[in-house]
Amino acid sequence: MSMASVFLVLSLATVMVGSVSSSKFDELFQPSWALDHFTYEGETLKMKLDNYSGAGFSSKSKYMFGKVTIQIKLVEGDSAGTVTAFYMSSDGPNHNEFDFEFLGNTSGEPYLVQTNVYVNGVGNREQRLNLWFDPTKDFHSYSILWNQRQVVFLVDETPVRVHSNLEDKGLPFPKDQPMGVYSSIWNADDWATQGGLVKTDWAHGPFVASYTGFDIDACECPPTASPADNARRCGGGEKRYWWDGPTVAELSLHQSHQLLWVRANHLVYDYCSDSARFPVTPVECLHRRH
Repeated sequence: MSMASVFLVLSLATVMVGSVSSSKFDELFQPSWALDHFTYEGETLKMKLDNYSGAGFSSKSKYMFGKVTIQIKLVEGDSAGTVTAFYMSSDGPNHNEFDFEFLGNTSGEPYLVQTNVYVNGVGNREQRLNLWFDPTKDFHSYSILWNQRQVVFLVDETPVRVHSNLEDKGLPFPKDQPMGVYSSIWNADDWATQGGLVKTDWAHGPFVASYTGFDIDACECPPTASPADNARRCGGGEKRYWWDGPTVAELSLHQSHQLLWVRANHLVYDYCSDSARFPVTPVECLHRRH
């Protein structure tokens, strides 16, 4: 075996150490509530909202750093008033959270995708965009990449938002709380569609979101582990994971161009530009790297 081949094998081994990856729902997740609102069709999970209840599921483990991906086909037809969410969150009042929220709309109107980031219990960092495809007609992948340098929201591997580590500017960054992975569908017609003007039409229910392609490639945190243990295991102290590498410390040039395209053509709301809500521009907006 050549030295180049040896190096490749060692590199791949480094990449794979400690990562958890799967594509089956029941290996990674479990229903959280409304079990009778779940149906399984092969590798596809369907979760429904009706006028009795929504539904939700959660990961069986918590993780610190890595990448989570789910392929989702959103509610077809008149989905006004409904919200389908895919997010990561830690526990407690000072929790960290990374949100994808898909805001339903009346038939023929585009879905809006709202992203948000909570750090130490503080959110109010909403961005909204429309998509360059119809998310109700087929499955599309939605991913969250989280490392010590950035949080990247991706749609079909195209970055749509980056939350950078700005600790050098005195801002906290989510890096010490293990997070679970969650999804849910619920009625939010008090705010979800046109600011709550359009209500859920239950005559068009039940509203069904479909899921497949479940993948978690991340550092798993045992429930009994201390914060110091998790930091050592997952923060690069004991092992190096692929998400610690220089190629994912920041966006590539191609990814930066993709994000610029998304922001120029599909971003419809950015909290950084909302002077009515924020008369003083939030500090992270002044130092945005993307």
